[in-house]
Amino acid sequence: MSTTVLAPTPPAVKSRLSVMMFLQYAIWGAWLPLLWPFLANVREMSGEQIGHMFAVGAVGAIVSPFIAGQIADRYFNTEKFLGISHILGGVLVWQLATIDSYSGFLAFSLLYSLIYSPTLSLTNSLAFHHLEDRDRDFGKVRVWGTVGWIVVGISIGQWLLYSHTPATGTEAEIAMAQYEGMADAFRLSALLGIVMGVFCFTLPATPPSPSEEKNAALEAIGEVKSQPLLTLFLLAVPVSCIHQFYFVHTAEFLGKFQSGAAVWLNSIFGVGGGGLMTIGQMSEILVLAVIPLIAKSVSRKSLLAVGLLAYGLRMLLFMNGEAWGTAAVMVGIALHGLCFGCFIFVAFMIVDEETTPDVRASAQSLFNLVIIGIGIIVGSMIAGSVASWASVVPVFSEAGAPVLGDDGLPKMDIDYTRLFSVPMWASFACLVALLFFYPHRSPRRGDSAAELS
Repeated sequence: MSTTVLAPTPPAVKSRLSVMMFLQYAIWGAWLPLLWPFLANVREMSGEQIGHMFAVGAVGAIVSPFIAGQIADRYFNTEKFLGISHILGGVLVWQLATIDSYSGFLAFSLLYSLIYSPTLSLTNSLAFHHLEDRDRDFGKVRVWGTVGWIVVGISIGQWLLYSHTPATGTEAEIAMAQYEGMADAFRLSALLGIVMGVFCFTLPATPPSPSEEKNAALEAIGEVKSQPLLTLFLLAVPVSCIHQFYFVHTAEFLGKFQSGAAVWLNSIFGVGGGGLMTIGQMSEILVLAVIPLIAKSVSRKSLLAVGLLAYGLRMLLFMNGEAWGTAAVMVGIALHGLCFGCFIFVAFMIVDEETTPDVRASAQSLFNLVIIGIGIIVGSMIAGSVASWASVVPVFSEAGAPVLGDDGLPKMDIDYTRLFSVPMWASFACLVALLFFYPHRSPRRGDSAAELS
């Protein structure tokens, strides 16, 4: 049986695709980790209101395959669509730095999500279109997206440290100055978006594809009804909620933790929590590099179990961060690599393996809809409600008097032990469900019954 050796993708094309990925995720990573602390402390929104802000971001992910995806697939060159979308998105996200009303911020966030969300999948499809061997080259290109997230996260943290951290003042005054400085994250994202928009017009031409009448989505839904995909899709809903919980609350938790952390830690990652969170993206790169080396010898179920265990342990470490110290918190952040790599990344592998070739793309889209659509909406709402439930610690001034809110009632801070206990127990519950209901070994579609995973 002969093996077809694909020609290498030209280095200039791979370089441009890598820059595209770097900018694509730097745009997102600039503001997403800081959204909760900015809205909670500067705009003084409630947990439920902030949950709505995160949730509307998923609306674009749900709608985009039916609108923007159709335009790019049928009527418009993908690189041109990306260019226009990012320039418009840059204009919109710049406004978020100054909008102070709940309704205004919600409306602009919704508009931005409708414009930005489609670009996530379209950059992937454009890269696939121009890479001769996606298995060999896509990972090398996509990793630059993670690098972009890391670079911009640390850059914002350093900017807050050196430009928005007063040399004198009470701890509360210094923290508020840093929170107010987080508005610059939206401005940086806007500038990166406009740069990305202009850059997209230099990408290789990617014209619309010929129309196909067959509805592969319905066939994919039919295949999802069978094991192990049914269990995987059902577990993906609560797991994506837990995953979103991490992105909603971790930056503010780490920002408060960093106020009493060692100086060397802040000198590397900056302040505000977003820079410190990039430890998770660094570990993600390592985990994704290791998975292909062990994928043939370790069962898919075992890898999924490691991911779910990591989700639970991460929240356990955050719950006890104050008592267990800096090292425990940093290990908790680093567990993000195992969470993402061993569950979400492996889940996408399973979807590809367990579906027939003619519906694999549609099956991946359905799973993506669960992860970044349904999961984010439900997870954001839950994260907001749990934050309100966990806000039981009174806030005191430097003089020891309780701080009052605009309603005349004492302001309450979050009890993080209580807050992180919810996703911790949810993670362990998902792990138990996986162990009981996910088949340990199953034939892959297209393989003989003897060829088991």
